[in-house]
Amino acid sequence: MKIAVLISGRGSNLQSLIDACSDDDFPVDISLVISNKADALGLKRASEVSIPTKVFNHKDFSTREEFDTAMSDAIEASGAEFICLAGFMRLLSDDFVKSWRDKLINIHPSLLPSFKGLHVHEQVIERGARFSGCTVHFVRSAMDEGPILAQAVVPVLPDDTADTLGARVLEQEHIIYPLALRLIAEGKVRVSGERAIIDGHKTPNISLTNPEK
Repeated sequence: MKIAVLISGRGSNLQSLIDACSDDDFPVDISLVISNKADALGLKRASEVSIPTKVFNHKDFSTREEFDTAMSDAIEASGAEFICLAGFMRLLSDDFVKSWRDKLINIHPSLLPSFKGLHVHEQVIERGARFSGCTVHFVRSAMDEGPILAQAVVPVLPDDTADTLGARVLEQEHIIYPLALRLIAEGKVRVSGERAIIDGHKTPNISLTNPEK
């Protein structure tokens, strides 16, 4: 499966996908990396392994729709059939999301549907949450919404700062993003309504009254 990756910054999640794709058994190739910022470190990461890159400065477009159309045209021209958002700091237009429906995923540094938006780790600490984590989800028009595909949980420690919590969450992002992408590429994921169903995944039969079941 050929994918495009959209970034805005350092591209650490992009790097986790690049590393995964270097394995011959990983059923994904990155055909294009797009950034809205010319100085994004992720562009260098892609160029170092000969992945084509393009920059679309959103300030050069009069509307969000024009910006998104330019990206979509480039993605289609690259042969990509799927898109991964990896720290892409722009809201996408409804038309873009609809045209790539169920072929567009994102990773967010919280356990959605809790703590959407920016400054997530600060929100988690301020609210006194005991656990945080990250979520891979299919993208919908509303911010940080869509069928949840994968999640990882980390504890929030008493002395955590946004930086220490963020670093621990990021380690898990680098694990579950390639995992989620593999499941999709292997045809093991389908979307039913607003739920992502993983073939072969069964919920354990748990009884609160009888722990042996």
